Amino acid sequence: MTQRIAVLLGGLSAEREVSLVSGKACADALRRKGWDVVEIDPTRQLGQQLTEASPDVVFNALHGEWGEDGKVQGILEHYGAPYTHSGVLASALAMDKQRAKAVLEVFGATCPEGKLVDRFEAAKEHVYEPPYVLKPNAQGSSVGVFIVPEGSNRPPVELAAKDWSFSDVMLAEKFIPGRELTVAVMGDKALGVTEIIPQTRFYDYEAKYAAGGSVHEIPARIPAAIADEAKRLALIAHEAMGCRGLTRSDFRYNERDTNPLWLLEINTQPGMTPTSLAPEQAAWNGIEFDDLVQWMAEDATCPR
Repeated sequence: MTQRIAVLLGGLSAEREVSLVSGKACADALRRKGWDVVEIDPTRQLGQQLTEASPDVVFNALHGEWGEDGKVQGILEHYGAPYTHSGVLASALAMDKQRAKAVLEVFGATCPEGKLVDRFEAAKEHVYEPPYVLKPNAQGSSVGVFIVPEGSNRPPVELAAKDWSFSDVMLAEKFIPGRELTVAVMGDKALGVTEIIPQTRFYDYEAKYAAGGSVHEIPARIPAAIADEAKRLALIAHEAMGCRGLTRSDFRYNERDTNPLWLLEINTQPGMTPTSLAPEQAAWNGIEFDDLVQWMAEDATCPR
């Protein structure tokens, strides 16, 4: 019997455009696998939208606020159909970057020093001696991120702009120099280590999603011991936060540092676009995109 699956895509967050691409790719893959697919662009009446669509399974391809921060997951728990990715608690905790780091450090990860600051205060004066990073505490896809370089005379005054559309709560972190690494976890397996080489000034929104924005090198050309440790920490992060399905953990590797591997954050709903990292790592393991999406759908449960 063909099962009906609702793919949630688009949504209300600043990452809407990325979600539309991710969701369309996943919906097409599910159709090729024989599912009866209905695409839902969620509004604040998502419960009603789900009732009208009456799916057997829900594939959550949303990103950002109202997608991967526990809010939609609460609605999905209430609706009661099996759904993909992490549940309410893991999603909310991972989206709160500062609190997530507190948990990850308990389990042995080294994370950048950071503190929460009001965006207006961060626009007035340096919150750390440069270099440092400022980013919304509860956003993804590198939206609203500033790297304040060494020698900078002023903080990012853009934070005080009236048209600022992200959170007023910013996470300030000491800048960690080095190479960008990422590890996807699928269920109970770390898939590999990719080095991300941005072709822009840093791994920002453009580098993540624009064609040619970054080079992904898998496997990363790093010592085997560092690769093993990155995979170990990614799996620990996945389990410690209570995540389910597919996640991706991001690292900085500074070979000159006493502690060379820094865990930056864990993403509970990695991108599923043509340039996304988790599908690339799955493919490197011999798992084609359609099969990865099929696995995610079959892994769906409720409660999560």
